Amino acid sequence: MSIVKNKKVVWVVLAVLIGANVLVLMVVWELGRASVLEVIFFDVGQGDSIFIETKDGFQILIDGGPDLSVLEKLGQEMPFYDRTIDLVILTHPDHDHIFGLLEVLKRYQVKNILWTGVVKDTDEYKEWEKLIKEEGANIIIAQAGQKIICSLQKTHDRGNSAMGIFLNILYPLESLEGQEVEDSNDTSIVAQLVFNDNSFLLTGDISKKIESKLIDQNQELDSDILKVAHHGSKTSTSPEFLQAVSPETAVISVGENKWGHPAEEVLQRLEQFGIDILITKELGDVKFSF
Repeated sequence: MSIVKNKKVVWVVLAVLIGANVLVLMVVWELGRASVLEVIFFDVGQGDSIFIETKDGFQILIDGGPDLSVLEKLGQEMPFYDRTIDLVILTHPDHDHIFGLLEVLKRYQVKNILWTGVVKDTDEYKEWEKLIKEEGANIIIAQAGQKIICSLQKTHDRGNSAMGIFLNILYPLESLEGQEVEDSNDTSIVAQLVFNDNSFLLTGDISKKIESKLIDQNQELDSDILKVAHHGSKTSTSPEFLQAVSPETAVISVGENKWGHPAEEVLQRLEQFGIDILITKELGDVKFSF
């Protein structure tokens, strides 16, 4: 009988020690995440994937890249015990943006999903539709004028720096839900992430045509950091758009590819505007902390 009791005592002690170690790990993780806002452009090869996290733990994943690299990247940025993502955004359902998100939906609990609702006849799109139905997340169809507060708090005090972080949706200008498309690049969600005096313009794969529409709409495009559209393709990043955005820094998410991205003319144009250029293919993950 005493042996059994001793075994119980040992297991209790082990459980307490394990619990204490987990708490220590959690505290260390929280201390390591001292920034109010982190924005990371994941190096996922020829594709897009952006991870955003606020100090109070609100997490956003925009696109998932062309393979499963995003899972490794998330594992590096999120503690092992965190299996939820507050908001997943699919800018448009092309392979190099949607593929990684399919596995993310299988492995993480996603609370909210923002996408355009456009229809594309691919197996990946059909899998996406199936998974978001099974996920049970709150589905939001993107449209210009929406404002998403990036905070876990139920009240949003604009004076509190942790809560003064938001996404302004600038495009599409109207709902695209149910519309069938072949080339979905110009259906990409365009969003501006704002934190105090800092701003990012996130452009998906839009072309110069949509850039012109945004300028004509008198959208507030001025931003410190520009995510260059379509991996630096020559079909995007017009001089007029750069003038309207006037960024200090441009991030190009790109990998080895057969299309010549980023185009030399785009790189030259960015240099002519005096814009610092950061390329994931050369630098790996590009991280901004505030």
